[in-house]
Amino acid sequence: MRNISDIIEQYLKSILQESPEGTVEIQRNDLAEQFSCVPSQINYVISTRFTLEKGFLVESKRGGGGYIRIQRIELPQHSALHQHLHHTIGSRIDQTVAEGLIYQLEESRFLNKREASLMRAAISRDCLNVKLPYRDELRARIMKAMLIALLGK
Repeated sequence: MRNISDIIEQYLKSILQESPEGTVEIQRNDLAEQFSCVPSQINYVISTRFTLEKGFLVESKRGGGGYIRIQRIELPQHSALHQHLHHTIGSRIDQTVAEGLIYQLEESRFLNKREASLMRAAISRDCLNVKLPYRDELRARIMKAMLIALLGK
């Protein structure tokens, strides 16, 4: 059975998907009540699963009438994607940012689940057993080569 964090994440993603603007505004306490959990559980889900690296922009306003706004950041269209990836990856990329980019590409359906899993395995620090900064430089070259092969030039 899935845990409460997975359920909350799926719920938020489903209402984001239904939103024509790709934005959802929630009240933390209302959502916590809906899922019978503590408000800090909502904070945890949002701070770990709706990050900028994963393609989300989160804005919050505290106090009475406060809200949390989650917005999906869309990747550029296929024609501009190559330039976007080259700029994002640059000459080096750390594992967290690389995994976030792979997540974005998978969520946007530029990569399927298998391709994303293979990329994560290839760029992991366990696989790239060299010292920094060489590891981040090697990761960037591997990511660029794999993405060019998968997405085309």
